[in-house]
This record gives sequence, structure tokens and C-alpha cells, in this order.
Amino acid sequence: MTTNVPRTAVTLLRAVYRDIFPEVSEALDYWKSRAKQIPNLELRTQALASIDSKRFHCQGGAVYALLAAENRKQAIRFIVAYQTISDYLDNLCDRSTSMDPDDFRLLHQAMEDALSPTNKVKNYYELRKEQEDGGYLVDLVQTCQEILAGTPNYAIIKPILLELETMYADLQVHKHVHVEERVPRLTAWYEDNKWKTPTLAWYEFAAASGSTLGIFCLVSYALGGRMSGELARKIYDGYFPYMQGLHILLDYFIDQQEDEQEGDLNFCSFYSSKEQMNLRFHYFIEQTAQHIQLLPNKKFHEMVQQGLVALYLGDSKVKQLDDGEHMTKELLKASGAMATFFHWNIKMYHKRAKI
Repeated sequence: MTTNVPRTAVTLLRAVYRDIFPEVSEALDYWKSRAKQIPNLELRTQALASIDSKRFHCQGGAVYALLAAENRKQAIRFIVAYQTISDYLDNLCDRSTSMDPDDFRLLHQAMEDALSPTNKVKNYYELRKEQEDGGYLVDLVQTCQEILAGTPNYAIIKPILLELETMYADLQVHKHVHVEERVPRLTAWYEDNKWKTPTLAWYEFAAASGSTLGIFCLVSYALGGRMSGELARKIYDGYFPYMQGLHILLDYFIDQQEDEQEGDLNFCSFYSSKEQMNLRFHYFIEQTAQHIQLLPNKKFHEMVQQGLVALYLGDSKVKQLDDGEHMTKELLKASGAMATFFHWNIKMYHKRAKI
């Protein structure tokens, strides 16, 4: 078991505010300065927008660095770089000048290469009009490669990292093509993979594939020097599909209005009713709580689950939703008193940040 991992809400929040967020800000400031130097206007715009609007993805993901013991700073560097690739590519595909699945596939090869220290970097923009990023994406990839190359027992986690990344990349390709192709591609993909998640609908499987949490958990434990084949498999089973599915469904829940305005695919729209969505969110919360019981540092993972619910439902976008307040009360109650405490704390943090 990794030592000195927070076991209470107070010690977790103290570590996050004192040790994690300042390091994340420093890392993001570096990548933002690099993004400002991107020669191509479209690539520069999307790189800067992904950092400005999705900073909390890196903040949330970097909580896993607390599992990395004395290699915490390396874990934060990896998590920020990898999540920045994810958010940047998501922006490039969402607001794309291309609708070519081969282009999206090549872009997301960067995420596979980032997890494979021996892979050679490529021209990930080869199939699109925009080309010149001043080495930004390659620098992000090579930062991840450098950290993983020095990670103890990397070979143990590599197959599972790549399994999670493959599902992530498949999702990004299928969900960003022409509107009329999206659902047929996603449902066909699900039919090929539903043996992995027989309890989920196709859009829930897609949501579970769209999270990077399992990758961050695996890398952080490995950097902490406590990895084994058994632990790697426990992390996979503990995080996929329920913890990761809960993560992304919450993300889609708060983005419903925004996605409708932009014409973006939102998996929450496929529930037959708000009541069904509420029931399924409760199901994901219950299943996540059950599946993380076999992990070391069980209290930490329970707090991550409660923190996820608190973080997303503390977003100001929830107020714009018809059922936002009702769902917030219901899901916080289902997640337990700790989630309510985190929810209040996150709202206070946002208020202080605006002052």
C-alpha cells in the first residue's frame, strides 16, 4: 500500500490545495506559454481554449499524484501533459475544420505514443489543413514518454494503459465524424465490445471509454513503486466501467445545454426520460462504490468518487439545467455526507478564486 495517502476529507483537501493545485498551475502555465507560440492561428486558438476552459480536468486528475509517494511531481507532470493532449485534441475534433475519421485517428495516435516511450513521434497533423504548431503536441507526447520511461514496473501497466487508451481513441473518432454517421458508428462499436460491459447501454459504454482516470491511477501507483500484475488488474476492474462512466456522464450532464446549442453529441440525451437518467446515475454511484472496495487505499478512492460528484455538480452550468438542482440534491444524497462536504468546499473555493 502506498504510504501517506490521505484517508480523511480534511487531509485530502489540505494536500490538494497545498501540494497539488500549485504544481498543476505551474505546469499549465508552462504549456500555456508554449501554446501562445504556436504559429498556426487555428491550432493556437484551440490549444489556448482547451487550457483556459478545461483547467479543472487537470486539477481533478492530478489528485491521483497523491498515490505516487516521493514521485508526486513526476505524476503531476505526466497527468497535466496527458490531460492537456486529451483536451487539446478534443477541441480540435469538436471545433474541427475536418470531418475525416482518419484525421481524428492520426491525431489520437499522439495519445498512444505518449503511453509508449519507445514509439517514434509523428506528424499528427498530416491529414488536416493546419500543420504548424511549433512542436507543441510532440513536446507534450515526449514529456509523457520521458516520465513513463523512468517509471518502475512500467511493463506491467503498459497493456492495460493501451487497452484504456484504445477505447478512448475509438470513442473520439466515432463521436466526431459527420452527424448522421455518429450513432451508427458508436452502436456498431458497442456491439463489438459489449461483452466488456453487458450491464451498460451503448451510450454508457461510450461514456466509460471517455475517461482518463484509470490511466492516471495506474501511472501514479506505478510511480509510487507499488505496482504488480494483480494490482494493475484490480485498478482496471475498479475503474472501468463504473468510475469512469460516472465521471463522463457527470461531465455530459452539466454540458447538456451547451452541447445542444453547439450541435455536439451528448450521451445524456439518449436516456428515455430524466427519471431514467436519475436511476442510472444512482446505479453508477452504487456500482462504483462496490467495485473500488478491493483497491488499496480504499478510503482515497471512495473520496475520489464523492469528489467527482461534488466537483461536477458544483459547476455553475448546473443552475442552467431544468433538473439541475433536483439532480444535485439526489446524487449528493446517494453519494453520502462526504460528497456534500466536498460540494460545499468546492463552491467556496470557486467563490474565493473570483475575489
